[in-house]
Amino acid sequence: MKKGLALITALILVVALAGCAQPATPAPAAPAPAAPAAPAPAADEKVTIGITYQNLTNEFILLIADAVEAKAAELGVELIALDGQGNAETQISQVEGFIAQGVDAIILNPFDENGCVPAVNKANEAGIPIIDVNGLVANVDECTSYVGSDSVESGRIAMRAMAEALGGKGNIVVIHGPTGHSAEIDRQEGILDVLKDFPDIKIVAEAPADWDRAKGMSLMENWMQTGEEINGVVGHNDEMAIGALKAIQAAGKTDIKVIGIDAIADALTAVENGEMIGTVFQDAAGQGAGSVEVAYKAAKGETVDKEYMIPYILVTKENLAEYK
Repeated sequence: MKKGLALITALILVVALAGCAQPATPAPAAPAPAAPAAPAPAADEKVTIGITYQNLTNEFILLIADAVEAKAAELGVELIALDGQGNAETQISQVEGFIAQGVDAIILNPFDENGCVPAVNKANEAGIPIIDVNGLVANVDECTSYVGSDSVESGRIAMRAMAEALGGKGNIVVIHGPTGHSAEIDRQEGILDVLKDFPDIKIVAEAPADWDRAKGMSLMENWMQTGEEINGVVGHNDEMAIGALKAIQAAGKTDIKVIGIDAIADALTAVENGEMIGTVFQDAAGQGAGSVEVAYKAAKGETVDKEYMIPYILVTKENLAEYK
């Protein structure tokens, strides 16, 4: 009986002691490791740049492309170059492809000022620098940078030269670039700005020829067949102006003055031969090389300016040697 009571007492004591025991304080959890910072690009790391051109059948755009390739090779840039073929949707798709490939920067040479807006948006959403070159896109302020020239001023320069050649009076025709292209809009604005000061110069016909020489020639042939007196032709670019010149020469006319914009080789030859009164130099090499330099710096995380403007210059027989 005594042994049984002793056993019960011992058990009660063990239980009591267990109930009074305090649980051990847990050790504080170790902090979660921080996400590793993205490594800064090494100085010798290769930069990949994607570029979509508005249309590689255009001689001036080909000059830009030559300069782009040369500067990319100089900087050791891996270049992915595509032809937008005169289609904004194609260019948007190409930008999407660049993003999927993980390029470090994108250069956009937009065919359509408004149609190419989504290309800029998509690059920004992906966090990839996008450089607008040559033609303006409507949301250019959202681009990393713009490299090009003031197309309004090119229209003013061409029209002033034509007004002087006509002595301030006469009938002209104007050949537009593709409707909606920023240069088409801006160059026409410049032409109209100058015409405000010359009320005796009338535009008797105008239409787009899409930067194309053959289309410019066809337009001029049709206009001459109307019997309307035409004293001058202002082309939004040299290709179309040269097309008009070919139509004029085929018709045996020698009294119609012609001017274009871009200073391509054939236009410089026509100026030298007295077949065109002039052209307006646009620095294709400067724009092409400049766009690659800016894209390269942006890809490396360097600060770049929002705008790099390269001036237009009137080319006539007097200063032709500097450009030919």
